[in-house]
Amino acid sequence: MLKDTLLNISQNESVHKFVTNNRATRGVARRFVAGEQLDEAIEVARTLNQRGLLVSLDLLGENVLGEEEALSATKDYIQILDNIKAAGVDANISVKMTALGLDVSRDLSDKNVINILEHAQQFPIFVRIDMEGSAYTEATIRTTLRLRERFEHVGTVIQSCLYRSKQDIEQMITQGVRIRLVKGAYKEPKNVAFPLKRDVDHNYVRLMTLLLLRGNYPALATHDEAIINAACKYARDNGVSPRSFEFQMLYGIRRDLQDKLVQQGYKVRVYVPYGSQWYPYLVRRMAERPANLMFVVSNLLRR
Repeated sequence: MLKDTLLNISQNESVHKFVTNNRATRGVARRFVAGEQLDEAIEVARTLNQRGLLVSLDLLGENVLGEEEALSATKDYIQILDNIKAAGVDANISVKMTALGLDVSRDLSDKNVINILEHAQQFPIFVRIDMEGSAYTEATIRTTLRLRERFEHVGTVIQSCLYRSKQDIEQMITQGVRIRLVKGAYKEPKNVAFPLKRDVDHNYVRLMTLLLLRGNYPALATHDEAIINAACKYARDNGVSPRSFEFQMLYGIRRDLQDKLVQQGYKVRVYVPYGSQWYPYLVRRMAERPANLMFVVSNLLRR
């Protein structure tokens, strides 16, 4: 109920304007967003590397409606790759197909992501194609599978909330695609997604074990400590090396757990978003975890 309410509110333009123009909420957003400029994100990545953490940089923004915007986003992603290389930080990038023009045309978004991958290949830097709402799942899966035939350093994301995810993972495993497994942060209709959290969690564990046994360096993206402990136990019991997969967590969430896993010998990557279009991202983070919402509210009350 809370998740649906927050995601509905996120579509309200008046609320959007109020939050993004409010100095207090912009300050609180810095807990979860590295900043609005690439240089700020690079410095955050450097600091995280010093703690033994890997990084995935993500330029916030999605659902562009014109070719010029999509080309601009493509140039921005290429700039991220250049800055990662120049700064010498241990990071890869995540891209969104709708930021590259998927709502304009499939040909446009495919052309733009290929330009990014060709540029990343020279370093090489891994590129993750983010999964968005279920309306884009099929297109994202098809694009990733086509690109994997040409590029080794490309992967995507699978959401355990969707009924179709096991089938998608089986196909990805066959083609050696690297997968980030998440629960899913979008509001989805009941005909395509599990409506209950316990079913989403159960499916996550089922898909997680499949990836640990047969996946190509899977990324387990979760802050759920019970699931993380289950993954560690499953890996130990089945002879899965802790270096053959990684945990992923969001910037600003469970720093204690990130450090604990690194100390235990696991690889941990922190997803670091930056950019001016932080509002939808912030709302999804609050919708995912009530603790995030309480953090935002308590900080606003103190201002």
